[in-house]
Amino acid sequence: MKRNDLCWCGSGKKYKKCHLRFDERLDSIKFDEKIGQARPPHKLVNNAADIEGIKRAAVINTGALDLVGGMVKAGVSTLEINDAVHEYIVSHGGHPSCLNYENFPKSICISVNDVVCHGIPSAEEILREGDILNVDITTDLNGYFADASRMFSVGKISDDAARLIRVTREIMEVGIKAAQPWHYVGDIGAACGEYAHENGYSVVTDLGGHGVGKEFHLEPFVSHDCVAETGMMLVPGMVITVEPMINAGAKEVYTDQIDGWTVRTADGSLSAQWEKTVLITETGNEILAD
Repeated sequence: MKRNDLCWCGSGKKYKKCHLRFDERLDSIKFDEKIGQARPPHKLVNNAADIEGIKRAAVINTGALDLVGGMVKAGVSTLEINDAVHEYIVSHGGHPSCLNYENFPKSICISVNDVVCHGIPSAEEILREGDILNVDITTDLNGYFADASRMFSVGKISDDAARLIRVTREIMEVGIKAAQPWHYVGDIGAACGEYAHENGYSVVTDLGGHGVGKEFHLEPFVSHDCVAETGMMLVPGMVITVEPMINAGAKEVYTDQIDGWTVRTADGSLSAQWEKTVLITETGNEILAD
């Protein structure tokens, strides 16, 4: 690309005024493919307009999660929550991204107790005192996607369940702190894994975070228990999710053979997850959706 060409990022600026120095810095880095280090492709770098689009989707997504907080109580079905969130997102001009994604039948994922992720809302699943649940929502608005999840509890829960929820959030926060420009995706997993193991928990490694923004799922895969300085390099303009799935027991999970979606802990132990959409900036990172 020539200096006076329009930049590849779509900003409308000349290359020399936009991503020339970015490319020069990236070109100066030697990646060790033997340990899985990888160069991020240009398509993962968002320009200012893209970031604003993701932020607008995030406003709706955050509002939907706030709505859930007022609904979670004993006697409510997970389908009721799903339907309320669907109506909220649609009424604000968005679309619930999970709906019909690879044939997923509902608008959001609700994962209760030993369900790790991808729980399908149902009229037959009634929340009970002592339950814990993860509600995972992704909203797309005008072609931009924002993804986040939170943990909720029903009435009084056990001390063990409360600790699991609290520590899992701390693990996510440690991972986000490690998501720095010109460092590696593996740094996130190394930080999350160390904190989880120090607290006596296991980390689900069959599933993880991902790139997000102009599509629902993009590269890179974000492991939450791996080796530092491995994987794809994080660069300014990339948007990813940090979403550790933490089990009170062993890390092994299985997928329901009937519905093909619901992932549960193999040993029946409780599981928790928190998720935020994170933008890598020039100086650190910024939370776009929580």
